[in-house]
Amino acid sequence: MGPVEAVSAAHRSLRDRLGPVLKAEAGADPLVELLREARSRLRVPDVTARPVWDAVDAATRRGLLDEAAAELRRDAPVLTASNWARTFRDGVRTAYEDSARRLREQTTLLVLAATLTGEVAAADAPPGAAPHLDAAADALVALAEASTWCWAPHDRFTGSRGEVLPDPDRPFLDLGAAEVASLLAWADHVLGPHLDRRIPGLRRRLRREVDLRVLTPFERVRDWHWIGLDGDAHNWNPWIHGAVLAAALLLTDDEERRARLVRLVVEGLDHYLAVLPDDGGIDEGVAYWWQGAGRLLEALDLLADAGGPPLDARDLPVFAPLSKFPSRMHLAGDWYVNAGDAPARLWPDQPWHLLFQWGERLGDPAVRAHALARGRDGSAVRPRAGLARALAGLADPRWHRALTAPAAGSTWLSRETWLPRVQVLVAREAAGTAAGLTLAAKAGHNGERHNHLDVGSYWVALDGRPLVVDIGQPTYTASSFGPDRYRGWPLQSAWHNVPEPGAAQQPGPTHAADDVRVDLTPTGAALHAELAGAYPPGLLRSWRRSLRLVRATPDSPAHILVEDRWTPAPDAPDPARPAHPVLLRHVLSGDVELTEGRARVTAEGLALSITWDPARATAHLDHRALDDPLLRESWGDRLARLTLTLTAPCAGEPFTVRMERSR
Repeated sequence: MGPVEAVSAAHRSLRDRLGPVLKAEAGADPLVELLREARSRLRVPDVTARPVWDAVDAATRRGLLDEAAAELRRDAPVLTASNWARTFRDGVRTAYEDSARRLREQTTLLVLAATLTGEVAAADAPPGAAPHLDAAADALVALAEASTWCWAPHDRFTGSRGEVLPDPDRPFLDLGAAEVASLLAWADHVLGPHLDRRIPGLRRRLRREVDLRVLTPFERVRDWHWIGLDGDAHNWNPWIHGAVLAAALLLTDDEERRARLVRLVVEGLDHYLAVLPDDGGIDEGVAYWWQGAGRLLEALDLLADAGGPPLDARDLPVFAPLSKFPSRMHLAGDWYVNAGDAPARLWPDQPWHLLFQWGERLGDPAVRAHALARGRDGSAVRPRAGLARALAGLADPRWHRALTAPAAGSTWLSRETWLPRVQVLVAREAAGTAAGLTLAAKAGHNGERHNHLDVGSYWVALDGRPLVVDIGQPTYTASSFGPDRYRGWPLQSAWHNVPEPGAAQQPGPTHAADDVRVDLTPTGAALHAELAGAYPPGLLRSWRRSLRLVRATPDSPAHILVEDRWTPAPDAPDPARPAHPVLLRHVLSGDVELTEGRARVTAEGLALSITWDPARATAHLDHRALDDPLLRESWGDRLARLTLTLTAPCAGEPFTVRMERSR
């Protein structure tokens, strides 16, 4: 099976699908009329719709109100100039961004609490008459008064001036600005009637700030890099367009401007839709699915809610495979196949109701079951995923009812999944269960978004717990997305499960796998790829890697085979014996016991045996202490790396590593 044959094309344009209502004729604009009552049609009503908010289940209500009570006792985060400037001084971006995130999270919780309680008081009522509402208003004003909503590494205007502070008169429209605009828009929508009574004038202030910082820059600058006019649309596109859409619908009273903004949003989303693989794969990894594809699905939901059937484009064929991607990358529990900048343990604060809703809409029980399984693991809604997402989850009674129904089993865990466009394979011993061995493997190229140098890498999980692993995303710094990106050791090929035939893999889309194919049979699954192109030119004539899961038979247990066969460059002094050491890397999570020809990896009561021919390779084990908080969340305090140095490398002769459960 080859990568091109696997899936037929499934793209259509949003503008083509919604064409009739988007075309304005002289003297008449159907979109203006269609959007006139948009706010009243949204699934999320305002705070006065007490039947909706009073119907939220007791456990969810109690959990959110308890969190909000804790926020009332805390001081509000302070956004400082010195922390913002650290991006330009020492590259530390988290000092400011963590405080900004905490302020958004605090605001979200207080808005939710004010909505759930329904509390309200007159403008002249004494302090304490509406504590959650007052605190939410204070937090909203703090956001409105911040000098910038942009995250410092993104603000190209500041850098071009050679300064270290933002200019409020020249706002940069980035993800940070989008996050705040969306938060203010939904807070205004849901609490609007009560804010008008308690703090008259606040809503006008919120509209002013969103207009100056987001809507006007969006209208005036039509070549923002994240729009993707050059064909390089990525997760910024739907993330920002979705926020602009919310602000246009919820905060814009000028009907013609509202329609104009919506048209620009649809036009922009089409650039993202055009680059989505038709197999539903996301090369940025499963964590970024939520910030790219997930944001697109949410924007489509909002369009459909606001305009009804004339603005409903959710039947485009690509959305069915797109909604499957998170479940296809699932290993077990919170463990996922984590290509690129993604943690091995998916961040818990995801809006699982979104996938539930799309699973229902598409009639896909596997997508629905996966969302419910993960949604049961914690609160029904996750405020840290954002106010818009929390409100959408709270206002959906079907989601709350489904969470209390009996679980349907792990129906989404297919026996094998092959995504040819992103060249990722996931194969298990059996469908519907994480028990036994799981092999995940990728080919791809080193120009993928959020790329690590990992062409030909793989994962091995036992009972759903990865033991041969991808390290994942470290904490971002100012250099995480610049020319120094690959100085970070977790991104280098030396810390991925790939060969090192005298040099590391190189960045860029031309450094890619070639001749990629898969074999999928009842007895096993395999990915085969030519990896020579991932390395410096002239180093290799060929490096063929085969990664194979062999399912159990009466005579043999299930096992995984990693087979490498290579040929040095034709001008090597001795083509049968490369001039450089040939290394095979294996990044391992757990305790590792090394003996001749064998490594045994144990973690959480599981044990994996890794064996090879000791006559052809020497083994070395080193450990890497982890001080990065994101990496520690997945792996604890350290990881191990098993390096096999081939002592008798012979051109054309395969070298095989075998992995199986250790008894």
